[in-house]
Amino acid sequence: MKKADRVRWWTYLLLAVATLACVFPLYWMFVVATTDTAVATRMPPEIIPGENFFHLAGLVFSTVPFVRSIINSVIVAGSIGVGHAVLCSLAGFAFAKLRFRGRNALFLVVVLTMTVPTQLAVIPQYMIISSLGWVDTLQALIVPGLASAFGIFWMRQHLSTTISDEILQAARIDGATTWQIFWRIAFPLVRPAAFVLGLLGFVTAWNDFLWPFIVLKSPEMYTAQIAIKALQNNYVVDLGLAMSGSFLATLPLLVLFVFVGRRMVAGIMDGAFKG
Repeated sequence: MKKADRVRWWTYLLLAVATLACVFPLYWMFVVATTDTAVATRMPPEIIPGENFFHLAGLVFSTVPFVRSIINSVIVAGSIGVGHAVLCSLAGFAFAKLRFRGRNALFLVVVLTMTVPTQLAVIPQYMIISSLGWVDTLQALIVPGLASAFGIFWMRQHLSTTISDEILQAARIDGATTWQIFWRIAFPLVRPAAFVLGLLGFVTAWNDFLWPFIVLKSPEMYTAQIAIKALQNNYVVDLGLAMSGSFLATLPLLVLFVFVGRRMVAGIMDGAFKG
């Protein structure tokens, strides 16, 4: 019993240290967001928040259209999150449960695309977006990110281990179409995994900087990350102003995690136990 207590004590200690290590960068961001550059670069660094947060937050909203940028990020990230949950589930269902010629070869190609750096696709992707006339529009951010190779692989694995072929055969005998089998039988069973995938897609799209920086030109079309970049001068960076914008852009993700954190963890653990 004493040995078990000792193990439990060390476990909680490690968890506490890991939690502090994860939370401290966010706290330091808030500390810098309440001070100026001189205080932020002082050695030893200040660890007590200052009193300039609301002043700097006001400068953020007056310098760039930050509210509009947050709305744009919500639209883009929300669309990509929903697209990941539905389209990747649909593609994963096809690879896991449908039989068609070239299925394994096509799935291998999808998996191999994960080894290609994202930067290599920027130029051809920009050429396609430009030919469609989508430069400086939100659909230029949404459409290329609606599905991903990782999402298809993720859902394919969940569908393969969660749904038996006997259930699908019984549904076909009852006259269900392929779409009805997916939407009414397969998708509800893997909804927790699809929810987690949608959240991952949402967070990735929210934090994306490179592609929006290339495509977006007008301040009213900026996403949150591009608006933060617009707060910085080419020669001088106001750390307090930049960190204030970063903290404000992080708040929606924190609020989202407060409301859906348990469902996200449950979806990940559900896949871990079934895998």
